Amino acid sequence: MSEDENARHTEKMKKIKAARDRMMATKTEEKGLIIVHTGTGKGKSSSGFGMIMRCIAHGMPCAVVQFIKGAWPTGEGTFLRERFAAECRFFVSGEGFTWETQDRERDIAAAQNGWEIAKAQILDPEVQFVLLDEINIALRYDYLDIDEVVGFLLEQKPPMTHVCLTGRNAKPELIEAADLVTDMTLVKHPFREGVKAQKGVEF
Repeated sequence: MSEDENARHTEKMKKIKAARDRMMATKTEEKGLIIVHTGTGKGKSSSGFGMIMRCIAHGMPCAVVQFIKGAWPTGEGTFLRERFAAECRFFVSGEGFTWETQDRERDIAAAQNGWEIAKAQILDPEVQFVLLDEINIALRYDYLDIDEVVGFLLEQKPPMTHVCLTGRNAKPELIEAADLVTDMTLVKHPFREGVKAQKGVEF
């Protein structure tokens, strides 16, 4: 790179930094966020558990309530229970995917039990971040009442507590209520080519 090119680059970066600094100076508020990870793409739960790792690293007590796929042993469940039980509470309310249980009443009871656990964790003043893994599936099948869930999050969640809700097909009411929504888009997945779910990647 020539001296002129380097000088132009430096001047451009100075302008970008100045604009960025002005923008960041206006971002002063802190609040507990309602976060939604949805969409057909892979990574919704993985992203939620990534935030759990951040909380642990920052000394923020956290909790996980797993809906729907609770019967499936996962790496994150084993990891948190065996190595970080003091930092992160881990609850399982589901009995497996809906096509495996084939019992709507049991699925509803399991989801409602999970929601009661979730509310207790969200209201606990010691807990700063709660991950509700795959709750969107329970909401999609009306195992839980969307108005009750949204109403609780908007009206009863402590102001500085973060709550992350994962699962595809998030309902419009939840998306509207949320502060941060990520829609993960499926571009390509090996399952379509006959590759089964693999340890360390899917679970």
